[in-house]
Amino acid sequence: MKLFTPFRVREVELKNRVAVSPMCEYSAKEGHPQPWHMVHLGSRAVGGAGLVMTEASAVEKRGRISAEDAGIYDDAHIDSWRPIVEFVKGQGAVVGMQLAHAGRKASTGVPWAGGKTVPIGNGGWEPVAPSALPFDAGYTVPHPLEVDEIREIVGAFRRGAERALAAGFPLVEIHAAHGYLIHEFLSPLCNTRGDDYGGTFDNRVRFALEVAKAIREVWPVTLPLFCRVSATDWAEGGWDLEQTIELSRRLKPLGVDLIDTSSGGAVPYQKIPVGPGYQVGFAKAIRKQAGIATGAVGMITDPAQADTILATGQADLVFLAREMLRDPYWPRRAAHALGGEITGPVQYGRAW
Repeated sequence: MKLFTPFRVREVELKNRVAVSPMCEYSAKEGHPQPWHMVHLGSRAVGGAGLVMTEASAVEKRGRISAEDAGIYDDAHIDSWRPIVEFVKGQGAVVGMQLAHAGRKASTGVPWAGGKTVPIGNGGWEPVAPSALPFDAGYTVPHPLEVDEIREIVGAFRRGAERALAAGFPLVEIHAAHGYLIHEFLSPLCNTRGDDYGGTFDNRVRFALEVAKAIREVWPVTLPLFCRVSATDWAEGGWDLEQTIELSRRLKPLGVDLIDTSSGGAVPYQKIPVGPGYQVGFAKAIRKQAGIATGAVGMITDPAQADTILATGQADLVFLAREMLRDPYWPRRAAHALGGEITGPVQYGRAW
């Protein structure tokens, strides 16, 4: 039973290999997490997960997907995150922050209100991107970033990592997936630049590598750094697995410890063959060919399925999203099904 064995990365040890994926809650106020976030993240820690990731937390105010997104772009956010960090740690889980920038997919409404672009005159703002290409019809045309502006955003990621450290997070993850800013630079479907940040593979990965390097300069050598990627755009002429493997090879010597392997999100016309474990093969290929630890994600719902992914060497962690929304106590149910055990919290001892 591999699922409930520890996973050590640098000087941080996860008690098991169940990770809660970053999931936007669209419930923050001016970037500050609210009581909802304490309950949402805290209950997954009580439920027994080894790693609990925050939602994508914007490193710039304009880098929020919506006005209700969580952030780490202001020093005042440090104190708002700290009690959540302390509670999750108190339940024996490792808590990680995902550092993010929405790029051209910024300035939208919350999903349950339609999730459409919010115009600048109605409380929205001008999104930024590698190129002046909107995500879809009806989206605001983004401002194409100048080179000095790109460097400023690299600095914003660095400062976000510093704030996460000050809040007590022992792990951070770079969000380079799902069609947000870093992924936009990677994908030729989103990036039509003609300078050092566009065109060739070396140029398109430059921003991602600069962000990783900047974060590692301020992130302690004893603490882990993950990176979530989209292994493919699921669209002809886009970012693909071969490029992801090479990017992973380059991220590893910069201090990235694990590739959290997702896919898609760059373009609205993607064709995704969704099914149980449909992205696991990407994690397996990156792990083998890039020589770096990986996390598998995507319709992993069954305990035996999750354990098999790990036992057969396809990934080092399994990340669960929707299944953890349906059942915050999934790790406890999985342990019971596989013949394992998760102890605590003491307040619930009579139930075990």
